[in-house]
Amino acid sequence: MTGGFELAEPPPSPRSAVRKATFITIAGVLAIIGALVSTYYFAMRPVTLKIAVGPANSEDVRVVQALTQAFTQSHAYVRLRPVQTDGAVASADLLATLAGFSNFQDQLAMGFRRAAQIREPLSLVLVRVQPSPKLQDPREVSLAMGEAARALVRKLRTEDSLFLLSPGVFGIFLPNTARPGMHRVIERVTEGLIEASSSGNRFRFNLGMVNYPEQASTAREMEQLAYAFSFGTGSA
Repeated sequence: MTGGFELAEPPPSPRSAVRKATFITIAGVLAIIGALVSTYYFAMRPVTLKIAVGPANSEDVRVVQALTQAFTQSHAYVRLRPVQTDGAVASADLLATLAGFSNFQDQLAMGFRRAAQIREPLSLVLVRVQPSPKLQDPREVSLAMGEAARALVRKLRTEDSLFLLSPGVFGIFLPNTARPGMHRVIERVTEGLIEASSSGNRFRFNLGMVNYPEQASTAREMEQLAYAFSFGTGSA
């Protein structure tokens, strides 16, 4: 029978343990920084929206081109891409180019997160447009709704965004806007819609408004108020 001694491995030196812990800490910090940077990048990516406008060389085209340049220069959340069309068809086609409720939800979540982080106000203006009963032809109804949309686009500031939340209901997203600024936007929107409606002969409209932090404290609450206004379950 043979025997022997088993040699025990020497314990790691304190310096080696400290170095290993330091490497683990640095790797963890870098991983957290990478995750934060990636999250910020994907959250703040601008959304490109196509907008129909026409006819060529008209005042509407020049206004939308100016808005497009301003949106780009101000690094806004939304980028516009003008699509020129001819005559009254441009107004009707504008409805098809507007982003819908799901895009509005994304914009609201992103904008609210930013507003909460830097403690700035945020407002929504909601517009319900009802075509006149005198308009029996679906094409006339479509043109009237398109004129309403075009009137709203003309009243946008460079930092604002327009959405079609549901048929006949528009939402205007107003970043960094307190109640006084929201009411000034409402005044401009009302003026434009009255002019486009030909004194109510083409359509009627009513407005709603939501402001953070005075009227709503969370993005979810703002979204629910917009949904209620858009789908007829309440008013803002």
